Amino acid sequence: MNLALYIAKRYLFSKKSTNAINIISGISMLGIMIGSAALIIILSVFNGFEELVLSLYNKFTPDIKIETKVGKTFDPRTAPFSEIKKMKQVAYYVESLEEKALLRNNNSQYIATIKGVSDDFLKTHALDSMILRGKLALHEGSREVAIVGSGVEYFLGLDVKNSQQPVSVFSPKKKIASTINPGANLNRKEIFVSGVFQVQQDFDDKYMLTPISFARDLMDEPNLLSAVEIYATKGTSISRLKTQLSALLGDRFTVKDRVEQNQLLYKILNSEKWAVYLILTFVLLIAICNIIGSLTMLVIDKKKDVAVLLSMGADSWLIRRIFLLEGMLIALAGSILGILLGWIFCLLQQKYGLIKLSQSGTFIMENYPVSIRYIDFLLVFGTVFIISFAASWFASANSVRNFSSVREDLNEQ
Repeated sequence: MNLALYIAKRYLFSKKSTNAINIISGISMLGIMIGSAALIIILSVFNGFEELVLSLYNKFTPDIKIETKVGKTFDPRTAPFSEIKKMKQVAYYVESLEEKALLRNNNSQYIATIKGVSDDFLKTHALDSMILRGKLALHEGSREVAIVGSGVEYFLGLDVKNSQQPVSVFSPKKKIASTINPGANLNRKEIFVSGVFQVQQDFDDKYMLTPISFARDLMDEPNLLSAVEIYATKGTSISRLKTQLSALLGDRFTVKDRVEQNQLLYKILNSEKWAVYLILTFVLLIAICNIIGSLTMLVIDKKKDVAVLLSMGADSWLIRRIFLLEGMLIALAGSILGILLGWIFCLLQQKYGLIKLSQSGTFIMENYPVSIRYIDFLLVFGTVFIISFAASWFASANSVRNFSSVREDLNEQ
């Protein structure tokens, strides 16, 4: 039997001669419990927002994107790309050609990115659930039509349902025809808008989606592409597929997964989450430091017990372990209760939506999003354990430093 642990547990639950010790211990445990619960809840809410934001970006971002390292375009009519089309891990192979262009509708003008895509593009996305007005289509019979973001619609003053005229699209020619007449250096094509999507502001304010044949004619690019977008079959390991594609294509191309395509976004989300974690950890540190005061007063209260143990042959290490374990029991009890409380709150938020995100219903979701990741539980528990161990070690080492004077005081009595 562990004598130090047994005595520490007796001290934890026994009545002290000074009631302030019980109060300070209770405050320490309560502070740790609240801090641990707050950490779990805040981390889970950030996980929820992260998944929400990434889900919006992923509606427009392929599993893997292949681009050239040199220049803006490349020729896909090579053996490696033919082989990629036939891979069983590839569900959809989408060719993409992008370029900035000037859009004009009546007296409104706006610079947007024209993204010409092959027919499989619409099969790969959940854009049909994001269509605000009109319909999700790139062809109406034999006529080519476009889909624009809600921001592009706003800046051009479009009325998709009632519009009787197409949008004019201007793009620079590859070869300058005239230095006197700038208009002669621009390709101009017109296209009707079939629908308006709203996914995320970065996309809504930027894109006009068109058939790739329209983009090729506008940009004078009969064969070249800006990118090839790969959508994997269900159950495919994206990291393994990325490695295979990189080996197949060689050093001329970059192969990016969704994290690498939105690298800045992932960095921002992670930095915000860890910043909040560090702030709450400092709050937790203050609560845990109350253990030092609690243990110091406990040593004073148990002065005679310490002297008796020393007289019976206990060494200083045993005495220190008793008070070290006492502090750890206070901290870990508060931590476990706090983690349990935070977990229950997160479950209730997921099921019942206790805290509303927006009362007006204008946001994309009504309640604060919560995503429980059990790695966060280990993180919070480990944080409390390390800080409480350091505080308890410091308190126990300093509080029972002069054991000889304690024994002498008992002999005098």
